[in-house]
Amino acid sequence: MPQIKPITDRRNTNEISELCHKKNEPIFITKNGYGDLVVMSMENYEAMLDENEIDREIAQAEAEDCADGNLIDAGKINTLK
Repeated sequence: MPQIKPITDRRNTNEISELCHKKNEPIFITKNGYGDLVVMSMENYEAMLDENEIDREIAQAEAEDCADGNLIDAGKINTLK
């Protein structure tokens, strides 16, 4: 379940840091009752960047495969041998 904290808690940055690392998920910071910021550990941020890069590379590969029209059904690979 996401952690949501008011911006007035910003004075207690150690608590926010501990929550980010302990829960291994981002903390959502609100301002005047509305979403304002997201805080996460460096490890989670770097993992998210890595995952996004992999997703971009897969999307690019799929686009290239569709562009040349030579798609192979993975379920039929054994029958092509």
